[in-house]
Parts: sequence; structure tokens; C-alpha cells
Amino acid sequence: MATRSPQLRLFARSSTSRAVSSSLHLRRPFSASATRNTDGVFRALTENRVQTPWVEALRQQREEGIDPTKASGTPKTPKDRDLSPRTMSDSYHSVILPLAQDPWLLDTYLNSSGHIRFGTLLMDLDALSGVVAYKHTGDGVTTVTAACDRITIQHPLTEICDLELSGKVTYATGRSSMEITLQVAKAPKEGQKPEPEDVMMTCQFTMVSLDPGTKKPVNLPPIRPENEEEKRVFAQGEENSKHRKDLSKRSLLKQTPNDEESDLIHAMWQRQLQFHDPNDPLRKPDNVQFMDKTQLSTASIMQPQYRNRHHFMIFGGFLLKQTFELAFCAAASFAHSRPTFVSLDPSTFQNPVPVGSVLYLTATVVYTDPPLVSGQSDTDLSSAQSGKTRVQVRVDSKVRDVEHGETKPTGQFNYTFTVDKDVKVMPRSYTEFMMYTDARRRARRVLETVKEGHADGGGKERVTE
Repeated sequence: MATRSPQLRLFARSSTSRAVSSSLHLRRPFSASATRNTDGVFRALTENRVQTPWVEALRQQREEGIDPTKASGTPKTPKDRDLSPRTMSDSYHSVILPLAQDPWLLDTYLNSSGHIRFGTLLMDLDALSGVVAYKHTGDGVTTVTAACDRITIQHPLTEICDLELSGKVTYATGRSSMEITLQVAKAPKEGQKPEPEDVMMTCQFTMVSLDPGTKKPVNLPPIRPENEEEKRVFAQGEENSKHRKDLSKRSLLKQTPNDEESDLIHAMWQRQLQFHDPNDPLRKPDNVQFMDKTQLSTASIMQPQYRNRHHFMIFGGFLLKQTFELAFCAAASFAHSRPTFVSLDPSTFQNPVPVGSVLYLTATVVYTDPPLVSGQSDTDLSSAQSGKTRVQVRVDSKVRDVEHGETKPTGQFNYTFTVDKDVKVMPRSYTEFMMYTDARRRARRVLETVKEGHADGGGKERVTE
């Protein structure tokens, strides 16, 4: 029988100290018969964020007779909060995930094929973004995940090694939102920074600060860049903010498809007519599936073990993990092939998910590249040259209380994979055509980003669930 490590610590680093943080023990000392905690970075970061056991939070809520999931109308944010500018280093935080040192911890991060579970890393990254956010804002506000703007794979893991997860606030103007940039890299030696080729992936989370009582946005300290590199990163955050606003303005909920998109929709509709016309020899190929046949759905009760630091809402990282794994399954079911993750395109959190509610997730294959019918600008696609198909999966989430009363949308998540198969998706209804058009827009931007990554040596696509 394999021996177990008597104790496992998660090493925490900050801008002011590189010492081991004794408050971030991942596991307590235990005997051979003791129960092992197996939540990795999430467990340690949760202990740093959640200060009160669930049973005590529930007891307090019942004694006060207040529903903490609803606005009280009474502001609770301190009026004398310090809103003076902060530096990026003020919020910097990193943790070391010692996968190479402890096989039992590694056991909780590997899938059946020996790859790192990307969904688990997503959960860890969102937990880390919460720690970074509160280092910037302080404890007088409620900070929630509003969006995951982009996750790109730069260099795939080719070995089992310790990982460093780090992040800091890189963009904040003094209003209610901030952008947090995170990265996962091969852990460097003490006192050193990861080499560019050791950075596995980077991502940006958008966090919003709310008044705990009114649930309305409140101002937070702005960021003051200190050098040219920080000015560059800050400018990129400003560009990302403008892009999000532009996407909102051009949303298909507000504008009709453009001329090229309308022509493409019409061409696909005509192709459908050909498939069903008994006098036309053209029939739907076996590698083409209608969009409604690609859907996978789940329903689950939200348990308090995955709550945020304010106890009565589920934290965003758990939703990212659940949606990613469902998207992976949908892509695999669609292609009958193991998908390779490429990117998480900008995804939004619309409404919070209360503890005890029922969460419904629906994953749909909404776009494939190369497409079944190409538009005028669908040329020189990298996936066509590589013999792969790029598959975009959209996961829609909604929540209902356990009595199944009011339903609220909670977010839309967009994942892109590649598969070693020639498969294509085809919409049939008007709603599906709009989903297809929206996904095509996202796919084109992903392609642009990946090509830019290849140009500077990044953008490799070899991460699987």
C-alpha cells in the first residue's frame, strides 16, 4: 500500500512576503484512518475566503430572519472606505500547487487519460480571483464574478510539475468593476519568475463590487500603473472593456444580422430544402448533425460546500467547472472523438445562483469550422488546413428555487474545442440561426487571437479534459 504524506501545505506568496503561509494548510495532519481533504487549491483558498462554517451562517440567518439573497434596501458599505489609488502589486497573490510533490493531491487533478482536469483549474482560478479582488477592495463590499473574458492556452503541460497560480488587478478606473489577470505556470524556483515558455495559460476575470445591503454597484479604488509594462497591461484592460461594450451594442438581441450573415442564413436554409426535396439528389451527409440533436442537459441542487465567502450564493468557479465539463461531453458526443480545448471565449454571469436552488445547464454545439456553408469572409481557415474541425459549444444556465417557481438566466458560457474528425452542425429554427450567427462571430475572433498567438510563439492547442 502506498504511503501518504503526513501533511500537505499550499504555499502562498504575496508582493510583500514569499514566506510559507501557515493559514493555508491544504490538509491537517491525520492518521492512516483519517479522512483526506481533496479539494486542492480550492480548499485552501476557500479557507482563506470563507471565515464561518455553514451551520453557523445558517443559524445566524435564521435568528435574524433576513433573506441574505435579497436586497435589504439599507446600505452596508462603510462610508469612510479608502478609495485612494492602488498599485497592481498591492493585490498580487500567488499559490503553489505541489502536484509533483504529492501523488494524492495529483490524484484529484488528473482525469482518466492522465491530463490535468481543466475544469478543476477553472474553479481554482475563480477562487484565486476572489482573493485578489478583496485584497484590492477590502472586506466592506460584496465582490462577484461578472465575466470570464478570455482563457487561452499558451504552452501545454508535457510533464507533471508543481504549478504556480498567480494574479493581480490590472485594470480599474474607480467605478464598480475591475479586471483581474491570472496565469498558470510551471512553478519557478524561489525568488524567480516563470519563464515565458513555462506559462501554461492566461486569463482575465471581470469582477464587480456591490453593496452587501442594497446589492447595487459601488465604487472601488482605481489602479495606478507604475511602469511602462503596467501601462501597457492597463491599456489592454481598457481595450478589453471597450470591446465588451462594442459586443453588447452589436448583440443580435439589439441588431439584425448584417448583409453577409443574412446571405449565409438564406444559403443554409436553401441547403436544408435540398436535403428534404425528393426531386433533388442531394441528401444530408452522415457527418452533418442538426443543432437541436447536439444538446446535452443537466439539473443539480446547489449545495453549500461550493458557496462564496458571503455564504448564500454559489461561487462562479464551480459554475465554470460544471459548464466546461458539460461542454466537453457535448463536443465528444457530437464528434465521437476526444475534444482538445482551445479557448473559453468571453462568457457572462447574469444572475447569482443561490445555495439550495436547482441549476439547469444546457450545452449545444452552435458552430463548426470549417462550416457546412461558407460566407464570403470564411476563407483561409487554419482548421481547414490542419485537417481538424473547430467545435464551439454554448452552455446556457438558468436557476429555479426548489419549489420551481421563478426562473432566472444565470449565464452563458462559450467553449471552443478541436476534434480530429470532419463533422458539421446545421441550424434549423430561427433561434438556432441566431445562435449560429453569434457563435460564428465569436469563432472568428478566436481564430484571430489564435493566429496572433502563433505569430508570437503561443497559441498552441493541446489541453484535454
